Amino acid sequence: MRILWVNVSGLWPPNAGGRLRSFHILGELSRRHQVTVVTTRGVGDDPDALAAALSRCEQVMSVPHAAPKPGEARFVAALLRSWLSVRPVHFWRWRVPALRRKVEAMLASGGVDLCVADFLNATPNIPTAGPTPIVFFAHNVEHVIWKRMGRVDPRLWWRTALALEWRKMRRWEAHACAQASLTLAVSPRDRDMLAALAPGARVFAIPTGVDPAHFAPNGVVESPAHLVFTGSMDWYPNEDAILYFLDEILPAIRREIPAVSFTVAGRNPTPRLRSAAAASGVRVTGTVDDIRPHIAEAAVYVVPLRIGGGTRLKLFEALAMGKAVVSTKIGAEGLPLTAGRHFVAADDPAAFASATVSLLRDPGRRKALGDAGRRLVTERYSWSQVAREFEARCEELVTRHAR
Repeated sequence: MRILWVNVSGLWPPNAGGRLRSFHILGELSRRHQVTVVTTRGVGDDPDALAAALSRCEQVMSVPHAAPKPGEARFVAALLRSWLSVRPVHFWRWRVPALRRKVEAMLASGGVDLCVADFLNATPNIPTAGPTPIVFFAHNVEHVIWKRMGRVDPRLWWRTALALEWRKMRRWEAHACAQASLTLAVSPRDRDMLAALAPGARVFAIPTGVDPAHFAPNGVVESPAHLVFTGSMDWYPNEDAILYFLDEILPAIRREIPAVSFTVAGRNPTPRLRSAAAASGVRVTGTVDDIRPHIAEAAVYVVPLRIGGGTRLKLFEALAMGKAVVSTKIGAEGLPLTAGRHFVAADDPAAFASATVSLLRDPGRRKALGDAGRRLVTERYSWSQVAREFEARCEELVTRHAR
């Protein structure tokens, strides 16, 4: 297949869940197909490193783009457009005219068998009226994330704004699914939600993956009273999870185990998060070259997410390293895990604290959970297996389209 892969939120460095998923699938697809990547580059992105890492691709092109942020004039313009249209502000933030022109030219050339819109925010940059089949790769059900943000945010004015935005986001997602030749979700749950949004659309699920050779137990002796969370800390659901954990869960754990320590490892923590962590005596690393040492030293990996969509790669990475995990149901949502066998599920603060304390006091239980999780992801969820499922769906589409 001749595949055109369109992404507008950057792919390198692969330091966020969506970037990792796309990067690994691209790496596998480019072994067997002619793949051209068109993406954007913003502050901190490295297009040369991306091209080198995806050296099997036919071409890797990066267009400069930084999505406007609140407070910037461009964001105000996007907000005004949103108010005057049925599209959410997120739609207008990610329209990249220079990138769309490249995509249009490539599709018009007739040299593309299949075009992939990588994330919902890529869809404004891909024309759907032409003959080339379009795959919408939905890493999340985006409107659900925005809806959940509105439920937990304490600011009334922001909850009111989010109530409008998530409904616009839902309409945009429904349109994207309806217009695409095929939508690929990252879990059966997401597939069902997207299919309900767009009756008649072709929506299928592929699993989430992990590199079990990279994320593997490495012989590091865990610290017996140490907790860890990893993730992109400039992603609001992650920040909310840690602030919630610091306020409502960690104090209860410390009442039982005063010596407990906690590390938050991941890129771009906000000043608000750093301040709260410092007040709680919690270590925040910021961007790290390798997340594995931070996972390895922990006795328990915590996922106190209250907001989310899609699936959380961080949980698979922890399981691949043989770690015991305590997670909310939202944190483990969409993953093929059995509570009590692969992780411990706990939703309210008291239950989460109790489950964490119990595991910290029970090394045998920690090992049993970690071993079961490691077996599961190694046997069934390597990136090569995930990419094969993605590839099979695309090949079916191209064959059907050719007929």
